[in-house]
Amino acid sequence: MTPPPPQRRRRGTGAVAARPRKVGGVRRSQMVTTYGVGAMIAVDNESFVVAGLDTWDVSEAPEVLERRLARILHVRAFRQPPAPDPDRGKDGVRVRRFPEMYSCPKCTALQPFFKFNSPPRVARCGECEEELVPSRFVLACNNGHITDFPYWRWVHRGSGHTGGLCGGTLSLRTNGSTASLRSVVVACSCGVPEVSMEGAFRSRVLQDLGIRCEGRRPWLKDAPVEACDQVPRAMQRGSSAVWHPLVASALSIPPWGEGLHKLVEKHKLIGASEETVRWFAKHHPAVLKSVDATVDDVIDLVRAVEEEDAEAVGDDIPAPLAHSALRQEEYVRLVRGNPERYAAEWQPFVCEKPQGPPDVLSPLGLHDTKLVKRLREVRALASFMRGDLPSEADSERRRAPLTLSDDIDWLPAIEVIGEGVFLRLDGDRLRDWETDSTVVARAQRIRDSHLTQLRRRAGAPNGSGARGPEESDSPVSPRYLLLHTLAHILINEWSLDGGYPTSALRERLYCGDDMAGILLYTATSDSAGSLGGIVAQGEPDRLAHTLKAALTRAAWCSNDPLCMESQAAGVDNVNLAACHACVLLPETSCETNNSFLDRALLIGTSTGSVPGYFQGLVQNPATGVGEGFVYEPGLPR
Repeated sequence: MTPPPPQRRRRGTGAVAARPRKVGGVRRSQMVTTYGVGAMIAVDNESFVVAGLDTWDVSEAPEVLERRLARILHVRAFRQPPAPDPDRGKDGVRVRRFPEMYSCPKCTALQPFFKFNSPPRVARCGECEEELVPSRFVLACNNGHITDFPYWRWVHRGSGHTGGLCGGTLSLRTNGSTASLRSVVVACSCGVPEVSMEGAFRSRVLQDLGIRCEGRRPWLKDAPVEACDQVPRAMQRGSSAVWHPLVASALSIPPWGEGLHKLVEKHKLIGASEETVRWFAKHHPAVLKSVDATVDDVIDLVRAVEEEDAEAVGDDIPAPLAHSALRQEEYVRLVRGNPERYAAEWQPFVCEKPQGPPDVLSPLGLHDTKLVKRLREVRALASFMRGDLPSEADSERRRAPLTLSDDIDWLPAIEVIGEGVFLRLDGDRLRDWETDSTVVARAQRIRDSHLTQLRRRAGAPNGSGARGPEESDSPVSPRYLLLHTLAHILINEWSLDGGYPTSALRERLYCGDDMAGILLYTATSDSAGSLGGIVAQGEPDRLAHTLKAALTRAAWCSNDPLCMESQAAGVDNVNLAACHACVLLPETSCETNNSFLDRALLIGTSTGSVPGYFQGLVQNPATGVGEGFVYEPGLPR
């Protein structure tokens, strides 16, 4: 990563442009999930914000193909983040210095970086030769704006000074008396009493000082200041609330990404004339042979795709519906399976039935399982947010732009290869269980908490003023809670049995009126994602053993009975019986940031008032004997 080149410096009578310096490096995958556009990154004793896409040099960055996801995100293609070659003078990802305020730990001066007269390419105080420290605090709002913390206004509050006309200089020191913000002291040489940073994180305090969002977007070059009605919040520079990535992902499933479809996309034949296609076929016969295709097959497919694209022009499908349709297509393909027909280069998705007897799964409440021996997932950075966690009630204004240029028709993305296991629940048994009145009532408690959260987000006084969401805006249902919690306990169990770290496993939920399945998979950028350890867990005999062991482990939590009897848990009370000692996972593994979980719907409540879907499979850890019975509606419990 490199900061923008500084202005030309005069040396003698000529002007020589200073070359941008490389300030650090991160993995490509981190440029999508951790250090994407608008995120802050600390390098040694300096801090930078990743600049917009219009500053990225992607001339040699590999293209990532995923047509289904590109259509939903309204872009032409995806690009991997660039990897610069210093020997060839190639730039990588540009960064900009932020925050601008720095302090010197020796002379305690607190001022913008350029006033320190620092030597070139280092952050050092020009007076005392001490390394500078970037400001720990920033101001950010829910609309994505961010700026430096207003230290001058903070120290001069109540003094009568306005506009920074006191003529003094600021200083910052830490007295070491406590580990809290009370020990961080800001002073001004004009003589006003020094103040600590205690209370700076209270939004009410900033509002009383008349501090409003300035609408600044320092990650975008020459970005105009936006009008913003949000009250900004003080945050630690390294807080996770400063940058929430909005990552969209899709599995590469047939027909796109496989065989002839991949050929025409990879070699950019879509839109080409018939003469161009025939020239390509003549000079690349081995490529057509590898996918068992003729030149006429290629021409027919190119015409069909062009007609489909022409019909799709002007389609403005809401994003939630588009993503739901994408997930539905994946579910259909996982159910149908996809045996291996081509080499790995031309078939990134292989899904087959296991060899073991499937009849061992029916007593467990499962319909079937599939071994996903090869999968490819594309993850693209669509936007980002600051402040509150993203939710379904957020307005488009919360989505911060990655660029101001209209010429950018791509998004940064990475592709990851892995393997997994897909399993479906028994539809008849599931419908009987999820219509039980006690199950519905328990799930409704989480649904009500979620809807309350959505309405608060949509109708906040400083928000967009959007109407409150309807009931359908919440995905919470007994089926969703069951699938989600089941995915979590299986990931925990497979992490122990398969040797994978929990953070290397991921879930993908397929829940709807005609969907009831989960895909548990590894998808990493290294070889750990395709070693066969997870596929082996999908064999029916082993899956049956794993499920029983996972349910037995979930039957008792070290925080019980408090965990099981909890009336609300998690952020915004969207969990019930779920905590870090039983079902919560690393955030990289969960689709919903550890929300919408309740293990009571798996195993039943301790009092028996709410039946668990797998209640009859739970074993007493002391005796190994099953407790309870498989739930059948109409029978006493």
